[in-house]
Amino acid sequence: MHVLAVFLPLVGCLIAAAMGKRMGDRGAQLATVVPMLASAVLGCVLFYDVAILGNERTIELFTWIDSGALQASWALRFDTLTAVMVFVVTVVSSMVHVYSVGYMSHDPGVPRFMAFLSLFTFFMLMLVSADNFLQMFFGWEGVGVSSYLLIGFWFDRDSANAAAIKAFVVNRIGDFGFVLGIFGVFFAFGTLDFDPVFEATPSLAGESFSFLGFQVDILTTLAILLFIGAMGKSAQLGLHTWLPDAMEGPTPVSALIHAATMVTAGVFMVARLSPMFEYAPIALTLVVIVGASTAFFAATVGLAQTDIKRVIAYSTCSQLGYMFFALGVSAYQAAIFHLMTHAFFKALLFLGAGSVIHGMHDEQDMRKMGGLFSKMRVTAALMWIGSLALAGVPFFAGFYSKDIILESAFAAHTGAGLFAFWAGIAAALMTAFYSWRLLFMTFHGPTRADAHTYEGAHESPPVMIAPLVVLALGAIFSGYLAVDLFVGDGMEAFWRESILVLPENASIEAAHHGLPSWVKAAPIVVGLAGILLAWIMYMLMPGLPGALVARVRGVYQFVFNKWYFDELYERLFVRPAFVIGRGLWKSGDGSLIDGVGPDGIAAAAKHLAGRAGRLQSGYLYHYAFAMLIGVAALVSWYLFVQLG
Repeated sequence: MHVLAVFLPLVGCLIAAAMGKRMGDRGAQLATVVPMLASAVLGCVLFYDVAILGNERTIELFTWIDSGALQASWALRFDTLTAVMVFVVTVVSSMVHVYSVGYMSHDPGVPRFMAFLSLFTFFMLMLVSADNFLQMFFGWEGVGVSSYLLIGFWFDRDSANAAAIKAFVVNRIGDFGFVLGIFGVFFAFGTLDFDPVFEATPSLAGESFSFLGFQVDILTTLAILLFIGAMGKSAQLGLHTWLPDAMEGPTPVSALIHAATMVTAGVFMVARLSPMFEYAPIALTLVVIVGASTAFFAATVGLAQTDIKRVIAYSTCSQLGYMFFALGVSAYQAAIFHLMTHAFFKALLFLGAGSVIHGMHDEQDMRKMGGLFSKMRVTAALMWIGSLALAGVPFFAGFYSKDIILESAFAAHTGAGLFAFWAGIAAALMTAFYSWRLLFMTFHGPTRADAHTYEGAHESPPVMIAPLVVLALGAIFSGYLAVDLFVGDGMEAFWRESILVLPENASIEAAHHGLPSWVKAAPIVVGLAGILLAWIMYMLMPGLPGALVARVRGVYQFVFNKWYFDELYERLFVRPAFVIGRGLWKSGDGSLIDGVGPDGIAAAAKHLAGRAGRLQSGYLYHYAFAMLIGVAALVSWYLFVQLG
């Protein structure tokens, strides 16, 4: 059962890839959807068996690498943390697979697309079930390659190719830190298996090594390097620029990447390595600051976006920031709780946006929508549910998970924790505002679409609506059903030993006792305030946003252009790289290598050989004349030597 849950998506991928053309679109869809649904069922069973009943186990498949001191097995580790991730990944991915049957029905590359989806899911499952750093890195890189293939699926579009390359390159920057961290782990511990590393970690607490004349803490260095990998994969501030551009892929790809899989890999990794991060307080502080800054930054950018998918993309970036600052205050359980609830309502919002785009004939600009509620009542209702959960409105899923994160940040009673709390409160206000801005601009008020597009707008087929209903159930009930197990009284028995929190860092416990009432009320108040403000600006006084933008044009442009991170990186890195590359091409390769090589010595030899070849004229008197010259030269040399 455990092995099937992980490998069934790979089976579907291989069948669709090998026989897709013979089977046709419908056959490829069945070959991938059926195994994925079976994997989701097994994921639910595993969640109950492992997380609820406590039947944790590690299944060793075979020895992968045995080279000197480096030994690594290919093993599947099933503890509570893995069970939660397998459940979330398989359920959300299966819904995306089913949805894709309808959404991609007219695309000429259906077998290829379905194969890529299943391959992506397999690598994610390999990542979350890894029992050692090397196997985790295998899944980590596999997810990266699969995301490149999916983002650039429509390879005839230059924008899709550029977005895929950008995602790949930016992730490689983070992965470089991850690789260095893995090298450091092997150097420090002599193994890459999780359990021996975790057992030996306390003995290395406070130990340092010499680097460039400085004494550097070992665990802090390793934790920061590993966190850099998480920053790239989970689009944290600084390495976030690839995430919005990933919207160039088909909408099911956006849902899969942004909801439960790729972007949450970094959150999972830090939670898995909690026994290391707990002994690296400086690294944890860095995680808090980066996460809180990301939550605030992405929320501000989401306020001004007009592309329906980009608004939701920046929402993902912001919510990942919440997860990371929860990790940084040692509220690992709260971070994974929010990861689970977020997977449901964010996948719901993305697929709902895809339903709108599908019904509006590929229109994504919210300024050209409006009044669609009468055309897409089911989609609108489902997106309302997703937005209620995202805004943290009681008693939807996001309410439970977001509140415990903010309360834990406040209860940590550190400077970084308080910074995260207030940044999170500000982000909650903005999140509620742009969520309802999206709803009002898309579904309510007078339509701004042209008459032909609006009249042709229609509800999506049942094969696309059914997955939305399943995800909506998760967006409504998952928080209420899981809050006690994940972050409540049953937390210790539920998580067992899959997550380590030192007693002095128990922020979730502190959040349950003695917090001021205003701390608990603040997220609800700002959420409702954001919704009310959006209603005033986009329904009651629709001319107000334009007037406000005109008054603060500079601020609006700064936010609309995403704080100019792309332009900054273009100036600092991209253009200099092109200049250096062109210089090496023209001066190094062209002038030096080609000039000395093919255009230098080789050209001279060819030229001399050509001139020498002209002596072979084929005329006898030419050869006789050459012989006489040779004899004369020989005699002259002989006489010169003798007389000299």
